[in-house]
This record gives sequence, C-alpha cells and structure tokens, in this order.
Amino acid sequence: MQCPRCTGEMSYEMFEDLKDDTGDIYFYGWRCIICGEILDPVILSNRKSRFAPIIGRNRKIMGRR
Repeated sequence: MQCPRCTGEMSYEMFEDLKDDTGDIYFYGWRCIICGEILDPVILSNRKSRFAPIIGRNRKIMGRR
C-alpha cells in the first residue's frame, strides 16, 4: 500500500488506545514509514464523509483592490 500523503511505503501495525468508546484497547491500521501518516477504517470512513473544500473563496485583504 502507498501513502496517500507522500506516496511512501506503508506498514500494517497494531496500535494501542486508551479504551475508546467501543471498549477496545488495541486496533490495527496502516502507518507510513516516511511521513508517519496513520490510516485505519475509522479514519478512512471519516475522510469519505467530509465535504470537498471550497476553493476560490479566500478572505479579502483590506486596503487592496
């Protein structure tokens, strides 16, 4: 698997959590060897449900035309 952030190599690892709301202490996911990006099923589903950013609606700088 390639990292979506830097296209580096990803490794499948077990991560430790401090008892999330499901009661699990450990979960499995992917970590990028180069940049450290972490992906798991929850992160991927949250990213899919977000809206695309709006481009071209920057703040106007006062005093400039």
